[in-house]
Amino acid sequence: RVLGGEARGAHRIAATRNPIGEPMYAEGDGLVGADESLGESSAAARLSTTFGRKLQYYLDKAAPHTAARWASATVLTLLYCLRVYYLNGWYIVTYGLGIYLLNLLIAFLSPQIDPEMEGPTLPNSREDEFRPFQRRLPEFKFWYSYVKAFLTAGLMTCFSMFDIPVFWPILLLYFITLFVLTMKRQIKHMIKYRYVPFSFGKARYKGKEEMPGAGRDK
Repeated sequence: RVLGGEARGAHRIAATRNPIGEPMYAEGDGLVGADESLGESSAAARLSTTFGRKLQYYLDKAAPHTAARWASATVLTLLYCLRVYYLNGWYIVTYGLGIYLLNLLIAFLSPQIDPEMEGPTLPNSREDEFRPFQRRLPEFKFWYSYVKAFLTAGLMTCFSMFDIPVFWPILLLYFITLFVLTMKRQIKHMIKYRYVPFSFGKARYKGKEEMPGAGRDK
Protein backbone atom coordinates (compact mmCIF):
# COMPACT_ATOMS: atom_id res chain seq x y z
CA ARG A 1 0.00 0.00 0.00
CA VAL A 2 2.81 2.40 0.86
CA LEU A 3 4.51 1.65 -2.44
CA GLY A 4 1.24 2.07 -4.28
CA GLY A 5 0.64 5.46 -2.64
CA GLU A 6 4.13 6.62 -3.53
CA ALA A 7 3.61 5.51 -7.13
CA ARG A 8 0.31 7.39 -7.33
CA GLY A 9 1.97 10.49 -5.84
CA ALA A 10 4.81 10.27 -8.33
CA HIS A 11 2.25 9.90 -11.10
CA ARG A 12 0.48 13.08 -9.94
CA ILE A 13 3.79 14.98 -9.85
CA ALA A 14 4.65 13.77 -13.34
CA ALA A 15 1.19 14.74 -14.55
CA THR A 16 1.75 18.33 -13.36
CA ARG A 17 4.74 18.76 -15.67
CA ASN A 18 4.68 19.25 -19.40
CA PRO A 19 6.92 17.24 -21.79
CA ILE A 20 9.81 19.73 -21.50
CA GLY A 21 9.80 19.65 -17.72
CA GLU A 22 8.01 22.95 -17.02
CA PRO A 23 5.39 22.94 -14.25
CA MET A 24 1.71 22.89 -15.13
CA TYR A 25 -1.00 24.63 -13.16
CA ALA A 26 -4.57 23.44 -12.72
CA GLU A 27 -7.26 25.75 -14.07
CA GLY A 28 -10.82 24.39 -13.91
CA ASP A 29 -10.84 20.85 -15.24
CA GLY A 30 -7.62 21.18 -17.29
CA LEU A 31 -3.95 22.01 -16.83
CA VAL A 32 -2.44 25.26 -18.08
CA GLY A 33 1.28 25.54 -18.92
CA ALA A 34 3.46 28.13 -17.26
CA ASP A 35 4.50 29.31 -20.70
CA GLU A 36 1.06 30.90 -21.21
CA SER A 37 2.41 34.10 -19.69
CA LEU A 38 5.28 33.95 -22.15
CA GLY A 39 2.78 33.44 -24.94
CA GLU A 40 0.81 36.50 -23.88
CA SER A 41 3.95 38.63 -23.69
CA SER A 42 5.09 37.42 -27.10
CA ALA A 43 1.63 38.19 -28.52
CA ALA A 44 1.87 41.72 -27.12
CA ALA A 45 5.36 42.05 -28.62
CA ARG A 46 4.08 40.89 -32.00
CA LEU A 47 1.19 43.34 -31.82
CA SER A 48 3.58 46.18 -30.93
CA THR A 49 5.90 45.23 -33.78
CA THR A 50 3.01 45.11 -36.25
CA PHE A 51 1.75 48.51 -35.12
CA GLY A 52 5.26 49.98 -35.38
CA ARG A 53 5.66 48.67 -38.92
CA LYS A 54 2.28 50.03 -39.97
CA LEU A 55 3.08 53.42 -38.46
CA GLN A 56 6.48 53.52 -40.16
CA TYR A 57 4.85 52.59 -43.47
CA TYR A 58 2.42 55.51 -43.32
CA LEU A 59 5.16 57.88 -42.14
CA ASP A 60 7.28 56.89 -45.14
CA LYS A 61 4.30 57.49 -47.42
CA ALA A 62 3.69 60.95 -45.90
CA ALA A 63 7.33 62.07 -45.95
CA PRO A 64 7.36 63.57 -49.49
CA HIS A 65 4.12 65.54 -48.95
CA THR A 66 5.48 68.45 -46.92
CA ALA A 67 2.62 70.89 -47.57
CA ALA A 68 -0.07 68.35 -46.72
CA ARG A 69 1.71 67.32 -43.54
CA TRP A 70 1.98 70.87 -42.24
CA ALA A 71 -1.59 71.63 -43.29
CA SER A 72 -2.78 68.74 -41.13
CA ALA A 73 -0.54 69.97 -38.31
CA THR A 74 -2.14 73.43 -38.60
CA VAL A 75 -5.63 71.93 -38.38
CA LEU A 76 -4.57 69.95 -35.31
CA THR A 77 -3.20 73.14 -33.73
CA LEU A 78 -6.47 75.00 -34.32
CA LEU A 79 -8.52 72.15 -32.88
CA TYR A 80 -6.39 72.09 -29.73
CA CYS A 81 -6.62 75.87 -29.30
CA LEU A 82 -10.41 75.76 -29.70
CA ARG A 83 -10.66 72.95 -27.17
CA VAL A 84 -8.61 74.80 -24.57
CA TYR A 85 -10.54 78.01 -25.23
CA TYR A 86 -13.99 76.44 -24.79
CA LEU A 87 -12.94 74.29 -21.84
CA ASN A 88 -11.32 77.31 -20.20
CA GLY A 89 -8.63 75.25 -18.49
CA TRP A 90 -5.51 73.14 -18.81
CA TYR A 91 -3.34 76.26 -19.18
CA ILE A 92 -0.35 74.63 -17.51
CA VAL A 93 -0.49 71.86 -20.14
CA THR A 94 -0.57 74.48 -22.89
CA TYR A 95 2.35 76.31 -21.32
CA GLY A 96 4.43 73.12 -21.21
CA LEU A 97 3.45 72.44 -24.83
CA GLY A 98 4.65 75.91 -25.82
CA ILE A 99 8.01 75.44 -24.11
CA TYR A 100 8.49 72.09 -25.85
CA LEU A 101 7.60 73.56 -29.25
CA LEU A 102 10.04 76.42 -28.67
CA ASN A 103 12.83 73.92 -28.05
CA LEU A 104 11.88 72.11 -31.27
CA LEU A 105 11.95 75.37 -33.21
CA ILE A 106 15.40 76.29 -31.92
CA ALA A 107 16.72 72.84 -32.86
CA PHE A 108 15.12 73.21 -36.30
CA LEU A 109 16.82 76.58 -36.88
CA SER A 110 20.22 75.53 -35.53
CA PRO A 111 22.97 73.86 -37.58
CA GLN A 112 23.81 70.25 -36.86
CA ILE A 113 27.36 71.23 -35.88
CA ASP A 114 27.52 74.40 -33.83
CA PRO A 115 30.21 76.66 -35.37
CA GLU A 116 30.75 78.25 -31.97
CA MET A 117 31.92 74.91 -30.57
CA GLU A 118 33.32 73.09 -33.62
CA GLY A 119 34.63 76.03 -35.63
CA PRO A 120 33.28 77.40 -38.93
CA THR A 121 31.48 74.74 -40.94
CA LEU A 122 29.54 76.99 -43.32
CA PRO A 123 30.98 78.96 -46.27
CA ASN A 124 31.67 82.61 -45.50
CA SER A 125 32.53 83.75 -49.04
CA ARG A 126 31.95 82.74 -52.65
CA GLU A 127 35.40 81.21 -52.85
CA ASP A 128 34.62 78.73 -50.07
CA GLU A 129 33.38 75.27 -50.93
CA PHE A 130 29.58 75.05 -50.92
CA ARG A 131 28.22 73.09 -47.99
CA PRO A 132 24.45 72.73 -47.62
CA PHE A 133 22.83 73.70 -44.35
CA GLN A 134 22.26 70.66 -42.13
CA ARG A 135 19.79 71.11 -39.32
CA ARG A 136 20.14 69.75 -35.86
CA LEU A 137 16.50 68.67 -36.13
CA PRO A 138 15.40 67.71 -39.67
CA GLU A 139 12.09 69.00 -41.00
CA PHE A 140 10.33 65.64 -40.92
CA LYS A 141 11.34 64.92 -37.32
CA PHE A 142 10.26 68.43 -36.41
CA TRP A 143 6.81 67.80 -37.90
CA TYR A 144 6.51 64.38 -36.29
CA SER A 145 7.47 65.68 -32.85
CA TYR A 146 5.11 68.64 -33.34
CA VAL A 147 2.14 66.39 -34.09
CA LYS A 148 2.95 64.01 -31.24
CA ALA A 149 3.18 66.92 -28.82
CA PHE A 150 -0.29 68.21 -29.74
CA LEU A 151 -1.82 64.75 -29.62
CA THR A 152 -0.31 64.17 -26.17
CA ALA A 153 -1.49 67.57 -24.92
CA GLY A 154 -4.97 66.94 -26.33
CA LEU A 155 -5.10 63.60 -24.56
CA MET A 156 -4.08 65.23 -21.29
CA THR A 157 -7.03 67.63 -21.54
CA CYS A 158 -9.31 64.60 -21.16
CA PHE A 159 -8.19 64.17 -17.52
CA SER A 160 -9.11 66.70 -14.87
CA MET A 161 -6.03 65.92 -12.77
CA PHE A 162 -3.92 67.89 -15.29
CA ASP A 163 -6.15 70.95 -14.98
CA ILE A 164 -4.05 72.76 -12.39
CA PRO A 165 -5.53 76.18 -11.53
CA VAL A 166 -3.12 78.95 -12.53
CA PHE A 167 -3.34 82.61 -13.47
CA TRP A 168 -2.87 82.20 -17.21
CA PRO A 169 -1.91 85.83 -18.11
CA ILE A 170 1.32 85.41 -16.12
CA LEU A 171 2.16 82.22 -18.01
CA LEU A 172 1.42 83.94 -21.32
CA LEU A 173 3.59 86.94 -20.46
CA TYR A 174 6.43 84.72 -19.31
CA PHE A 175 6.24 82.61 -22.48
CA ILE A 176 6.27 85.69 -24.74
CA THR A 177 9.31 87.04 -22.90
CA LEU A 178 11.10 83.70 -23.15
CA PHE A 179 10.24 83.42 -26.86
CA VAL A 180 11.55 86.91 -27.66
CA LEU A 181 14.81 86.43 -25.76
CA THR A 182 15.42 82.99 -27.25
CA MET A 183 14.75 84.10 -30.82
CA LYS A 184 16.90 87.20 -30.33
CA ARG A 185 19.83 85.02 -29.28
CA GLN A 186 19.22 82.68 -32.24
CA ILE A 187 19.13 85.56 -34.74
CA LYS A 188 22.38 86.95 -33.33
CA HIS A 189 23.91 83.51 -33.79
CA MET A 190 22.77 83.45 -37.43
CA ILE A 191 24.23 86.90 -38.09
CA LYS A 192 27.51 86.11 -36.37
CA TYR A 193 28.17 82.91 -38.34
CA ARG A 194 26.39 84.04 -41.52
CA TYR A 195 23.95 81.25 -42.17
CA VAL A 196 20.30 81.10 -43.15
CA PRO A 197 18.40 77.97 -42.11
CA PHE A 198 16.16 78.00 -45.18
CA SER A 199 16.60 76.98 -48.77
CA PHE A 200 15.28 80.12 -50.42
CA GLY A 201 17.63 83.01 -51.01
CA LYS A 202 20.69 80.82 -51.47
CA ALA A 203 22.80 81.00 -54.61
CA ARG A 204 22.14 78.37 -57.23
CA TYR A 205 24.70 77.80 -59.92
CA LYS A 206 23.71 76.77 -63.42
CA GLY A 207 25.78 75.72 -66.35
CA LYS A 208 26.41 78.03 -69.27
CA GLU A 209 23.40 78.42 -71.46
CA GLU A 210 23.95 77.61 -75.07
CA MET A 211 23.94 80.72 -77.26
CA PRO A 212 21.22 80.91 -79.92
CA GLY A 213 22.55 79.58 -83.18
CA ALA A 214 25.64 78.04 -81.60
CA GLY A 215 24.59 74.59 -82.74
CA ARG A 216 23.94 75.60 -86.33
CA ASP A 217 26.27 74.57 -89.12
CA LYS A 218 28.89 77.13 -89.85
